[in-house]
Amino acid sequence: MKNISIEDRAIDLAHYIIDSKDTVRGAAKKFGISKSTVHKDVSERLKKINPKLAKDVREILDENKAERHIRGGMATKLKYSNLHMAKK
Repeated sequence: MKNISIEDRAIDLAHYIIDSKDTVRGAAKKFGISKSTVHKDVSERLKKINPKLAKDVREILDENKAERHIRGGMATKLKYSNLHMAKK
């Protein structure tokens, strides 16, 4: 990810999030940058570079945000079911 302009990085992040429907955390891990950087790139910088792309990414991020409590609950359920199975 080195030697790439901030604008290009923001566009690459946007395309990745749209194509994979990944979260900010997942995109940060994939690109090797912080969650704060991903969020700033796709929320602020992208609006100035490509407003249409920014709108498309915002829809994905809003959907992910609405579903995060479900993913958290599933992760907790899986954790405790695995602990329960390990005790048997």
